This record gives sequence, C-alpha cells and structure tokens, in this order.
Amino acid sequence: MTARRDGLIVCCAISAGVHAALVPEHLRESVVTGAGFVSASVLLAALSIGLTARPDSRAVTSFATFVLLGLLVSYAVASATGIPVLHPDVDPIDTVGVSTKAVELLGLGLAGGLRGPVRGRPIPVALAGLIGVFSALVALSLAGHHQMSGM
Repeated sequence: MTARRDGLIVCCAISAGVHAALVPEHLRESVVTGAGFVSASVLLAALSIGLTARPDSRAVTSFATFVLLGLLVSYAVASATGIPVLHPDVDPIDTVGVSTKAVELLGLGLAGGLRGPVRGRPIPVALAGLIGVFSALVALSLAGHHQMSGM
C-alpha cells in the first residue's frame, strides 16, 4: 500500500509539472485553455502535498481519483472532438500529451487500489517537488523540440 500511495504522489507530481510547463503555450491559444492548465497544475501540486501531509486520508485519495479521471476524459474529448465553447478546436495527439495521460492512468489505477489506511511514511514532499520540476523541464524540452520540428 505504501508503494501505491507513493506512486500516486509521483504521478500527480509528474502531471503537475507537465501541465505547469505547458501553461504559456496554452495561454497563447486561449485564456480559457491556459486557465485550465493552471488549474490542473495547482490541483495536482496540491494533491501531491495533500497525499504527503495526510497519507491516510481517503478524501484526498478520492479527490486525486476525480482529478485524474477528469484530466483523462478532458484530453480524450479535446483530442477527438474539441470541447464546445471552451476549446472547440481538436487538439492533435502528441508525445507529451500521450505520455502524461499514461502517467495519469497509472495514477488512477494506483488510487483505485488504495483501500483503507496506509502505513509508513510517504515520500518527502521536497522529492515530489523535484519530480514535478524535472517533469516540467522534460515537457518544455519536448514541447520546444516539437515546435522547432514543425517550423
């Protein structure tokens, strides 16, 4: 159970970092889309901290499940049809997006497997923060490479 909880913390931190890295690009598309990425980043970072500070909280784990599921569904809809009013254009499927969704799907599975109290100390919040920062740097690098290759 400790490994599941720590894995969920890492998944939230990775996704938070990637979403934070992509905020400027999405703000250039639209304020609404950018705000969605800001919201996702803040929620995921808060979940990483919450899962670390309150490792036995079913409420935090349930909220993580809700957020991760929402992000997965949003990406699927945005990639298939666009999101009416908010983001009507269909988003192209790319490596950063698919990789992030794979991490979120893993996190969703880990969250679903957390039943009852989890014993043991969670990974340090500073480590989760470093994972988030590293993920942001990787996403920026990949997004920059993608933009350069599209020129």
